[in-house]
Amino acid sequence: MKVAMIGHKVVPSRRGGIENVLTTLCPMLVELGLDVTCYNRSSDKVENEYVGTVTNKMYKGVKLKKAPTVDVRGFAAMIASFTAAIAAAFGNYDVVHFHAEGPCAALWIPKLFGKKCVATVHGLDWQREKWGKGFASKYIKFGEKILAKYADEVIVLSQAAHDYFKETYNRDTVIIHNGINRPERKEANLICEKYGLEKDGYISVVSRLTAEKGIHYLIDAYNQITTDKKLVIAGDTSDTDDYVAMLKEKAKDNPNIIFTGFVSGDLLCEIYSNAYISVLPSDLEGMSLCLLEALAYQNALLCSDIPENTSVAEHKAMYFKKSNIDDLARKLQTLCDDSALVQNLRIGADEFILNKYSWHDVAKATSELYKK
Repeated sequence: MKVAMIGHKVVPSRRGGIENVLTTLCPMLVELGLDVTCYNRSSDKVENEYVGTVTNKMYKGVKLKKAPTVDVRGFAAMIASFTAAIAAAFGNYDVVHFHAEGPCAALWIPKLFGKKCVATVHGLDWQREKWGKGFASKYIKFGEKILAKYADEVIVLSQAAHDYFKETYNRDTVIIHNGINRPERKEANLICEKYGLEKDGYISVVSRLTAEKGIHYLIDAYNQITTDKKLVIAGDTSDTDDYVAMLKEKAKDNPNIIFTGFVSGDLLCEIYSNAYISVLPSDLEGMSLCLLEALAYQNALLCSDIPENTSVAEHKAMYFKKSNIDDLARKLQTLCDDSALVQNLRIGADEFILNKYSWHDVAKATSELYKK
């Protein structure tokens, strides 16, 4: 069976949730006997961490092709999804798998040529603040309507998304959660040299720097508490330069707030491995890979009480009221003052999440869906 993947920036990559998912999932699908091709945006390049893993336009058995586009904010994704959809329509594929709602605006093209189409909704993207209420948000909502009407199968990551599509479009969906593999923990070497960080000496958040991720709440809350723990914000802009500038303005008078920019590889591993606590302050999530990773690293986790977080972490995290800076500050202060509570949250967190969510299960369920 031949499958084409459309809607991501570039594979292999950790640049975003979808990229992270496909970088992990696609090689597993190849191992299950599928022929998988990823259509990467021509404007994006594989980051240094993965350069050595790509040879002859292949990554671990996954074929890599270019989807022509332009490197212009707001248009790169849209153009790439259409050029990839056209290529897939004329290609020898049994299934064309679209990822995210916006790219699904082009889903009708391979459908017109008789292809079976699957759509994975990684989140209700039109709700993301960075798209505002203008053309981009309406275009993404259009993509949502197209996938709800024309996709042969729709995959969602949570019960909340399943209920949304049923109530809004009377569309049945299949829940296939994201997965997680056991990570390798590392001592604080690179982060000590580069940022002066030590084990248990900082609070970490790993995230794209977009408004719905709630980093502004975290900075405001952190500035209210009394602690010697630093705040490490690991992530970069996602067409959100104005938002990032606002975050840095909020943090400019506090030398204990550190922006690392985009990190991956050993540096990211060390940040997870040595954090005192990890925080996920999001207003909106599909199913956060950062949440899964934090627990897999046996981190104490503090996150917003949205259903997409509580249904995943269950009793293995502490929660604060979504968007509530004062409640977030109170919970941060409690954790900073009570190392025994932090240690209690860590105990068994890794086994809990690794037993609950497996990439091998995800790959098997996805393969079975294709065959259906």
